[in-house]
Amino acid sequence: MHLEIKSLIEKIIQKDIILEKPKDISFGHYATPAAFALAKEEKKNPMVIAEELALRFQGIDIFESVTAVKGFLNFKLSNKYLLENINKSLKLDLDFAKGEGRNEKILLEFVSANPTGPLHIGHARGAIFGDTLLKVGRYLGYDITAEYYINDAGTQMEMLATSLYLAAEEHIYKEDVEYPEQFYRGEYLFDIADKCVEKYGKDIFKDETKQQELALFAKDEVMKIIISDLADLGVVFDTFVGEKTLYKDWEETKKTLLINNSLYDKEGKTFLRSTMYGDDSDRVVIRENGIPTYLAGDIIYHKNKFDRNFDRYINIWGADHHGYITRVKAAVEFIGHDSSKLEILLSQMVALLKGGEPYKMSKRAGNVILMSDITNEIGADALRFIFLTKKSDTHLEFDIDTLKNQDSSNPVFYINYAHARINQLFKKANLTVNDVSNEDISSVNQDGKDLIFQALLLSDVLEDAFSKRDIQKITDYLHGLSAMIHKFYNEHRIIGDSVEKQYLKALSIVGLSLRVGLKVLGITAKEVM
Repeated sequence: MHLEIKSLIEKIIQKDIILEKPKDISFGHYATPAAFALAKEEKKNPMVIAEELALRFQGIDIFESVTAVKGFLNFKLSNKYLLENINKSLKLDLDFAKGEGRNEKILLEFVSANPTGPLHIGHARGAIFGDTLLKVGRYLGYDITAEYYINDAGTQMEMLATSLYLAAEEHIYKEDVEYPEQFYRGEYLFDIADKCVEKYGKDIFKDETKQQELALFAKDEVMKIIISDLADLGVVFDTFVGEKTLYKDWEETKKTLLINNSLYDKEGKTFLRSTMYGDDSDRVVIRENGIPTYLAGDIIYHKNKFDRNFDRYINIWGADHHGYITRVKAAVEFIGHDSSKLEILLSQMVALLKGGEPYKMSKRAGNVILMSDITNEIGADALRFIFLTKKSDTHLEFDIDTLKNQDSSNPVFYINYAHARINQLFKKANLTVNDVSNEDISSVNQDGKDLIFQALLLSDVLEDAFSKRDIQKITDYLHGLSAMIHKFYNEHRIIGDSVEKQYLKALSIVGLSLRVGLKVLGITAKEVM
């Protein structure tokens, strides 16, 4: 709607404009300061220019009024235009605000946690943010592939195998075991040890030559846990890429780096000249022992990504990877690609409370809070919503007990209650949305029309949230729209009013906006509360 109105105004005044929504809707639905820009060109008072411009919009039925106020042009949309948009939107039903035909292919990589144990609550934030960005982008018509990068090479795999040996000593052989601090621990390793015995027999844990085989087995079992836990949260990936499989391409990648003069040797190591692109020091890509570093693996992976010819690449990383951004972007340049096509978004950690106290960590996975535990306790919908209420790169703290409250302190309940309240009004009236589909809205009061306008803004909100990678804009919008519904319900008689059907027509588009808005967040709106 915003783009349509903006394009029309620009066509009439023949100038690119900034189109805003006034904080006070009584001034109008939209406003532009275009007269101030024209004042410089025409050397006239902007208030005079605004008055002249307002006259150009006479007779255009999209607008009920166009007024000049202190140099601003204020636009109030007509009932006819609002009604046309309601009717069009209701016909689209759950495709309301949907986009199509975006000419951009995006590779979105997120989660990518090491396959050494179940996901913890910190991983959940990146998972939910990435999956929602995926859902919103696809809804708007972008061609997006969701990818998980499996870090299945390096010392963490050796540590996983050794940790499994230790877990078997404790769990299978009932020995007293002291785990070194850096090793993995938790009851999930006992489960994997049991599965290992089923497949290979107990003696495998006495054979030190089987470490690599054990590491591979444990990695595959951990990935099954991760994939299952993500699915419970509504997160599904299209592709998985294993780091280990990429190292076959290291020599080819290294040749490309050498051709571009991006490597040099020093003190037996090979360095990447990442300082050329703003890094605070050059980074080692090959150790003294000739083994490529973790950065080398990332370089191969990003070459693999860019060779697949997407238009844009988005990585969602934990905030602790902030210092890694510059060196990876430098590497992208050195392998001959445009690093501006790579977006790296950060996801901050989470502080979790229960009844005002820090949430207890899980013994099943060592000293972490398992994502699956929280999903099971409060449900996927509540967890998804609360993780989207703040920008992903800002600190988030919440108390899970709040998300069990059946009142306005629980934002998920508050929004679902607004949606259920609309359904209840239809039931009380013994009507359906189809029964009011031919109704007008001319007799709906101003509060009702403001509610209609707000509901019709969903497509603009989705566009803005996706383009700015700020999903919080959607949760804020849904909460604000719900507040308007509750206020309207409390202040106005609906059932039994002389314009009952017109009110229900207005509320039908509001209910649709809530359903679709929740749907793109991966949440199903409740019909009854």
